[in-house]
Amino acid sequence: MQVKPIADFYPQQTATTKPHVSISFFSSSLSLSLSLSLSSLILSKVGQTVSFRRMAAPKPRSSSGRSTPLRDSSESEKMEATGSWDALDWTIEPVSRSVSQSVSRVQLECLLEAEQVEVEGYGVVLVNTDEAGTLIVTNFRLLFLSEGTRNVIALGTIPLATIEKFNKFVVKNQSAPRQSDKTPSRRLLQVIGKDMRIIVFGFRPKTRQRRAVFNALLKCTKPANLWDLYAFVSGPSKFNNTNPKVRLLNEYLRLLGKGSLRASMNMIEDGSFTFSNDLWRISSINSSYTMCQSYPFALIVPKSITDDEVLQASNFRARGRLPVVTWCHPKTGAVLARSSQPLVGIMMNMRSNTDEKIVAALCAQLTGTRGKRRKLYIADARPRKNALANGAMGGGSESSSNYFQSEIVFFGIDNIHAMRESFARLRDYLDTHGAASSDGMSSFLRHGGWTWGGGNLSSMSASVSTLGDSGWLIHVQSVLAGSAWIAARVALESASVLVHCSDGWDRTTQLISLANLLLDPYYRTVTGFQALIEKDWLAFGHPFADRVGMSTVTGSCSIPSELPRQSSTGSIQSSPMRQPSASFTSQPPTSHAQNNYSPIFLQWVDCVSQLLRMYPFAFEFSSAFLVDLVDCVLSCRFGNFFCNSEKERQQCGVPEACGCMWAYLADLRASKGSSHVHYNYFYDPLKHDGPILPPAAALAPTLWPQFHLRWACPAEAQAGDVEAQFRKMDIKFSELQKEKEAAERKAKEITAVMELLSADLQNEKQVSSSAMILAKRASKESEAIKRAIQSLGCNVHFSSSGDCTVDIESSQIEPPLKSSYPSKREADGAVQRDDKSDLSVSITVMADDLVSSNPIDRVCETLCPLRMRDGGCRWPDAGCAQLGSQFVGLKANYEAFDKLSIYDSYFQPK
Repeated sequence: MQVKPIADFYPQQTATTKPHVSISFFSSSLSLSLSLSLSSLILSKVGQTVSFRRMAAPKPRSSSGRSTPLRDSSESEKMEATGSWDALDWTIEPVSRSVSQSVSRVQLECLLEAEQVEVEGYGVVLVNTDEAGTLIVTNFRLLFLSEGTRNVIALGTIPLATIEKFNKFVVKNQSAPRQSDKTPSRRLLQVIGKDMRIIVFGFRPKTRQRRAVFNALLKCTKPANLWDLYAFVSGPSKFNNTNPKVRLLNEYLRLLGKGSLRASMNMIEDGSFTFSNDLWRISSINSSYTMCQSYPFALIVPKSITDDEVLQASNFRARGRLPVVTWCHPKTGAVLARSSQPLVGIMMNMRSNTDEKIVAALCAQLTGTRGKRRKLYIADARPRKNALANGAMGGGSESSSNYFQSEIVFFGIDNIHAMRESFARLRDYLDTHGAASSDGMSSFLRHGGWTWGGGNLSSMSASVSTLGDSGWLIHVQSVLAGSAWIAARVALESASVLVHCSDGWDRTTQLISLANLLLDPYYRTVTGFQALIEKDWLAFGHPFADRVGMSTVTGSCSIPSELPRQSSTGSIQSSPMRQPSASFTSQPPTSHAQNNYSPIFLQWVDCVSQLLRMYPFAFEFSSAFLVDLVDCVLSCRFGNFFCNSEKERQQCGVPEACGCMWAYLADLRASKGSSHVHYNYFYDPLKHDGPILPPAAALAPTLWPQFHLRWACPAEAQAGDVEAQFRKMDIKFSELQKEKEAAERKAKEITAVMELLSADLQNEKQVSSSAMILAKRASKESEAIKRAIQSLGCNVHFSSSGDCTVDIESSQIEPPLKSSYPSKREADGAVQRDDKSDLSVSITVMADDLVSSNPIDRVCETLCPLRMRDGGCRWPDAGCAQLGSQFVGLKANYEAFDKLSIYDSYFQPK
């Protein structure tokens, strides 16, 4: 029966649905406990699951005196028993296949577009944090998923292009007394990143997973050619890239004071971009990159210099990189210029008239003076001895006697090889003394319980001095001091400065771009910072492919695949805890001539972070933006920093074939607007609206916590981040502000409703007042009618139901008049008479649909003797009482009518 070993960190392998046979024993006591299931045994015969699981026995203290990390006991046993992982754990092939499919489905959710899985390893341990999980190699990154949660572990996940070195080695565990010498070893894979991290993965022996991962890393980190990189496979996606030539030309137009003009591809294609002002012009002499392959297609040169002179002067500078203008002061006319070293030869006696003429043209006449020319400083970034040594190879430095009114200054900044070694020493220092390092131990548990040599003061001083021995902060300070000096000469003296080193694309780029940042507030914005990088780093040919260590156009790659740990640590000696008992199997380190990798751009961003720390109100972007910028550059996910020059990127079609990093970062910022972490909350453009000139005492750099400490000391990397705390407070304030605005809107709505209700109430009051007036008028009219009828000897009683009772009293008995309406009277009322002298007639008027609904009208119609059968009146001019707009006829005893004496006012309208 063929079996395949895998890790025992997957609990689903022994699920109840899969029968199994398990054998558990302690290797130290050799006691064996066997648990068998009959059904499991039967099914295992037909190719189901058979697993042998080893339980780690308690380990005695190592004879070497090595202290055990004070971690959870189970975790400690797991790490100490790494070398014995292959003891007894076997699983049949079908189960392994099902696990692979399960993990693949999980990790698909975290894959990027066009990211494909190459190799998967199971039961792998991230030694730095003692986490077990699944290690996956894709065509873009090394991905580590947690065993329990399936979450991506950031420390164990690194883009392939960010890997500087990786190697595999074996460490034998210390054998306990009376144990066999055949103790299995620990299979480890060390990955050293360009982003300050060193991570180690532990694999189970005899599984061949480490070999598969290692071979996949060899294949994917060293692609055959540039087009095999992930950025070309994924394509531009939604992060389309506009042509960088257009952006460069727009920046040139801004520098010349013609920012109202906008460049276009048509302008570039027909060569109509040669604009100029009074002093400077844009030249198209290098539009086909024939004069200088590492310079951009367009150059700013003095207006008095012709293209032929420019072409002739390029022959006197290394690699054809003649002096050109990279920034000009909008008021004083002072400029920053860059070039490579002059080819003066070993005797330092070679000269070029056209080169001296171009350099002299940089010293234009001072504004507001008559014939007085400005001073020129020629800043050589190298140490003086290095400049003299380059003379043996035809290079060298200028002589102030050959260049009018000039002064030569040497900054003493070391070359790319010194920077690379310094960076490696700093990385190893942080890994050694970090909270959790690549050997799986906390710095607090090393050397007898304390990282500083057990508390010994001399050991502590020696350990602290290793940070200074790395030299990284000294190099950062040198670059900062040189840039501040250049900016001060331009701002305070209105002098022009020409900067160069050997080739003019490493130290020169650092100094020029930092001086630009100090002088021009525009470059301290997000948009201006992009323009600065694209102008001074990309357009002027910083060799990113060589310095970052990626594939070039020719297909070569400068990443050493398997280097020893000692080559990374440099002069720092590893502690005994970090020395494996087994030797590394590795290749010798490559020489300086073969390895051009160097963190030059990272060092420059580090300098920017130091300025951001010193002047938190001067920059629109934050430290988090700088970290993401460096990560994007090192990951090679986008094509902006591919190749070594603008010419190579154009030849490869990088802008069209790959995504744009600037578009990606802009999309991130757009997701949260001004509250995004890339924006600096303290930015105040009015506070620093001019040049920044830091004094020398302020240029003492410190570690950049957000970048240097994020892997070795993640808690400390963010502990002192005042901006993050302020951001949280600002977000809370924004939420409260939104709630306040919502409450104000609701209050306004309630106020509007109350105003409407008040208006309705006012209308109701007016209607009620009108009704009261009408009621009072009606009451007066009713009283007038009542008095009029009573004056006729009638008593009128109105009921709420509308019935009316009229009592008629008479002083003598008179025969009743013959009614003109006998049927009406009989139908509508009843008349009662008695034999007394007073005649009392009680008439009850009932409601009748044919009669008016007004009770007064019904009374009048019943009693009025002047009413005719056809409804007319026998006395139309009687002047019956007029009540309001209605006329009510007086209904009374006709015979007694002319005996009455009443006032007409009773019947007049009120």
